[in-house]
Amino acid sequence: MTQFHAHRWIILALLLGAVAAVAGGVYRLGYRQALDSLAERSAADLALASDRVTTQLQVYQELAVLMADHPTLKRLDRAEARVAAQGLLREVADKTAALDVFFVDRAGRVVVAAEGVMGRDVTQSSYFHRAMQGALGTGYGVLQPDGRRAYIYAAPNFDVDGRVRGALVVVADVEDVEQTWRGSLPAVFFTNRGGEVFIANRRELLFWQRSAEGPGLSPPDGRQVALRAWMEGPHEIWDLRWSPYLPERALHQAVNLPQIGMVGEILVDVAPAQRLAGLQAAAMAAIVLALGAMLALALERRRTLAEANTVLESRVAARTRALSATNMRLTREVQERQEAEAALKRAQQDLVQAGKLSALGQMSAGISHELNQPLMAIQQYAENGEAFVARGKPERAGENLGRISQMAGRMARIIKNLRAFARNESEPMGRVDLGQVIASAIELTEPRLRQDRVDLIWQPPAEPVFAWGGEVRLSQVFVNLINNAADAMLEQEQREIRIAIETREGEGGARLAVSVRDIGPGLKEPEKIFDPFYSTKAVGSSEGMGLGLSISYGLVQSFGGHIRGVNTGDGAEFTVELDRWRAQGGTDRQQQDEVA
Repeated sequence: MTQFHAHRWIILALLLGAVAAVAGGVYRLGYRQALDSLAERSAADLALASDRVTTQLQVYQELAVLMADHPTLKRLDRAEARVAAQGLLREVADKTAALDVFFVDRAGRVVVAAEGVMGRDVTQSSYFHRAMQGALGTGYGVLQPDGRRAYIYAAPNFDVDGRVRGALVVVADVEDVEQTWRGSLPAVFFTNRGGEVFIANRRELLFWQRSAEGPGLSPPDGRQVALRAWMEGPHEIWDLRWSPYLPERALHQAVNLPQIGMVGEILVDVAPAQRLAGLQAAAMAAIVLALGAMLALALERRRTLAEANTVLESRVAARTRALSATNMRLTREVQERQEAEAALKRAQQDLVQAGKLSALGQMSAGISHELNQPLMAIQQYAENGEAFVARGKPERAGENLGRISQMAGRMARIIKNLRAFARNESEPMGRVDLGQVIASAIELTEPRLRQDRVDLIWQPPAEPVFAWGGEVRLSQVFVNLINNAADAMLEQEQREIRIAIETREGEGGARLAVSVRDIGPGLKEPEKIFDPFYSTKAVGSSEGMGLGLSISYGLVQSFGGHIRGVNTGDGAEFTVELDRWRAQGGTDRQQQDEVA
């Protein structure tokens, strides 16, 4: 037992050591990556701040260059010219926010100035000597007695013979330049050639001096501060705990700005990078601890599972036998269900066929009359033709033969519609000319409508209207609707049926709607009309069992359509809505129907 506990403590110590090593490595790697990202952002911030400073100072540089050759400054030997020049320079200084704009001669004496902040003699200044050499002179300094910082540009003024006759000097207010970006970035400052902070977005950093002992800055009051810096990979890190206005540890970057004679520097707090690295290390340590705990738990449970495995195997064997028996029983039930569904489908097909044959039985008298009339006419025309041939009148005999051909064609068309209506449709659904289907249904019911003196109002469409469905099954639907409408009006004198095709907008887009409307007594119970065996006819009548509308409902549903019946106030109206056939869509629907 003691050996077991000692072994467990050794494993725990190894686990903790591994966690510490992994966490330390992750922290180091995460800190380096965070510093890389921080360095990219700080470099962009430093470039932005440097561009701001150089761009704003460049305005004064361009001002000095452009104003140096101003005509007003060409002749300053008279008092009136100097007064005019002074007015011009004051106006320029006011508009550009410059501290001063003045003109000096070759001797360094100020001839005319807007404000006179630089005194009367600038011979000791470096920017003056540079301008006297014919180049643009620059300089910076602190003005006395107010202590304002100034950046100076001196542009040479040339005589007609090319000699330098003087210089125009523009004095820019550095504090005005700082106003637009002060406090908007991390600590950014610009040191001059002497290592002194001359421009900064933190006022407390002004005039701090770069330390001669190493990286860092020293305060202007001469205090001794501890400076420490080190390299973290390619990055320079400063320890700034000696300043309350700067982060304790900061990433330092610098860029040389020769156009203004300074070095731009930035200090960015590395605390976020340290926190991010710490979070990553903590997360990894937690993951390793969790994995170690799960591994230990798995080892402990493995022993328990091994003991329970034998019991479990026996239970699994017993359950497997029970499941096998249940599976065999379910297989038999599935087979019986499939057989029942197949029988139901056959019964539905037989019921549809029975409905069609029932409709044919109701129309048989009218159809027989339609066939009997052409037959009698054919016999009469044949006898007449024989008599005309005997009399030597072949032209009249030919006319009778033509009439016989017309009658035969009419009989063939009637028989074709009857055969199409009576057959079992096995073809998949596809494109159907809705106008042709309605015309076939009308032709089948026309004898019965003529016999019962029913007026049918139907205007065929000028162009084919294609719907999605089956031609024979759709024909059966419209035959049932026309016969039902005629049956409803048998007890009244005026009998009229209207059929129309229109396009209606729905949630799924435009659909085709065929309405069959009568002027009968209407529907007694509209909500029950599509129920099987529902009928308003007398019990025991030979006119049907109440399956026509139920069959029609199922047929329309099989096309993805919808059928409904409503009362209109002066009769009943049945509407069949069908999907419009489209070339690509029709093909997809047809494939789905074949798979089903």
